[in-house]
Amino acid sequence: MKAQYGILRFKKYKGPAISPIEAHNERTKEQYASNPDIDLSRTAQNFHLVTPRWSYEQEIKHRIQTAGCRVRKDSVKFVDTLVTVSPEFAKAHEAEMPEYFRRAFDFLKERVGEENIITMCLIFLCAGAFSGAVTAAGGVDSTVNLGLSLIPPHFAVAGLFIIGCFISVSMGTSVGTITALAPIAVGISKQTGFSMAICVAAVVCGAMFGDNLSMISDTTIAAVKTQGCEMKDKFKMNFLIVLPAAIITVVFFWFVTRNVAYDITENLDYNFWQVVPYLVVLIGALIGINVFLVLIGGTVISLIAGVATGNIVLADMFTVVGDGVVSMYDITVISILVACIVSLVKMNGGIQFILDQIKSRIHGAKGAQGGIALLSFLVDLCTANNTVAIVMTGPIAKEISDEFDVDPRRSASLLDMFTSVGQGLIPYGAQLLTAAALTGLTPFDFMPYLIYPMLMAVCGIVAICIRRERKSA
Repeated sequence: MKAQYGILRFKKYKGPAISPIEAHNERTKEQYASNPDIDLSRTAQNFHLVTPRWSYEQEIKHRIQTAGCRVRKDSVKFVDTLVTVSPEFAKAHEAEMPEYFRRAFDFLKERVGEENIITMCLIFLCAGAFSGAVTAAGGVDSTVNLGLSLIPPHFAVAGLFIIGCFISVSMGTSVGTITALAPIAVGISKQTGFSMAICVAAVVCGAMFGDNLSMISDTTIAAVKTQGCEMKDKFKMNFLIVLPAAIITVVFFWFVTRNVAYDITENLDYNFWQVVPYLVVLIGALIGINVFLVLIGGTVISLIAGVATGNIVLADMFTVVGDGVVSMYDITVISILVACIVSLVKMNGGIQFILDQIKSRIHGAKGAQGGIALLSFLVDLCTANNTVAIVMTGPIAKEISDEFDVDPRRSASLLDMFTSVGQGLIPYGAQLLTAAALTGLTPFDFMPYLIYPMLMAVCGIVAICIRRERKSA
């Protein structure tokens, strides 16, 4: 017996192909030289799942105009999608074919056109463009130097944590923050004779603070999009939960280094205009401006600042933006693939099975929040990537939060926090490995001093226990 299988094909087309494809699909001709197997006597059995409003060309023009796109003569204008089955399957299940096509249509509409995933990927790319532009403009160096120039000498190590918090919130990348500050931590350690492990731990702790709070962090983007809440709302709730952990961390690093002073001898030149793009993105996101407008605006301001200060050559503007976009390519593709896998698992009952297992062990909203926290933490331990962990657990967390009436701001915060807890403690994660590579230590040397991720977990657990959040109207 020959194999029976389904077929799904996508193909891009330009303008001239519109009319021939419409004639083929709608069976408007009496003969089809391109496909002599078409049986016109069966055309009456054809049916529309969605009845066309206009001709194909009118529909395509309408959608292009609605999206505000500019097109060239050689632009791709539409994608033709073919869903079919092998002849053997069609003959064996002829009566079921209408239902097959309806289900295939629903699957494509829900999964391939999943708004949250596509939006999330577009935000990733915009965040990459901003990161590339602001880094090339000198924003990272100016921000670090500005922070260091404001640190009192007796507050050096605690100040590293605070600067790490600001930079990670501004940059949206914990690894980037560690890369920028780890060499400075080494310098402070050498000049004061204080333990390098504590200095490096202060940097890692600060980096993890912004990793789950930054408006342009891929983890924040994934968390809010999978849970269906606004970034500014998630930020406010998340910030209030982790604020006690941050305060205690500052006190801890100040206390253990209170008898040590550090005078910075390096040149700390900075240009405030290079810091402005970070402030624009941070403030714009907090007051609720559309994230695309914020990121695009931040990118434009970064380019202007870079050209004005001579750090970016006018001809290289698109190059630096492109480099930033390319840097987000991996996580974008991984997110799409993970979303597809999760959708297939859900379609075949896998997510429902996980939900049933979780529901049988939890009771009420507090138990649901604990389940979300534990699930996200364990998945991060397995993947060693908190963004991937959020994309994988996000749909399950959404189902749990809907079932047990958990505020989506709370579920998004828990996802982001507990994946960051895992990422900030595992010795095989990118953050700790980067810090180790830049300082000559091993992750196990400074892991005992990584108190912020530990305190973040404690604050998260306390937040779950002390009150039950209700969904906002």
